[in-house]
Amino acid sequence: QVQLAESGGGLVQAGGSLRLSCVASGRTFSRYTMGWFRQAPGKEREFVASITYTGSVTYYADSVKGRFTISRDNAKNTVYLQMRSLKPEDTAVYYCAGRILGTTTNPSLYDVWGQGTQVTVSS
Repeated sequence: QVQLAESGGGLVQAGGSLRLSCVASGRTFSRYTMGWFRQAPGKEREFVASITYTGSVTYYADSVKGRFTISRDNAKNTVYLQMRSLKPEDTAVYYCAGRILGTTTNPSLYDVWGQGTQVTVSS
């Protein structure tokens, strides 16, 4: 079983950038589809981006398309989320998640989760 740990969150002004990292323990990381989700206070957890186990295909929520980039380095057991042109509405706890099967935007279908990292965007 893979275990996940996010880092890289923080406080940033609107228009700024952050890069989140998610490091996985375990030898099978390269077999996992990985996703990033976020949850703002009082809201449901929502899909942000996902990447297939080879890294060849990525998917994005419409709200972040063109501003966020998901990538992975299987040699380092790490998946990244580069966030640019941040907006106050991007403020949330960001989670990385993994699943053995193909990509999906449904958080309930992911098998493993990190503990989350807070991203706060000030206006």
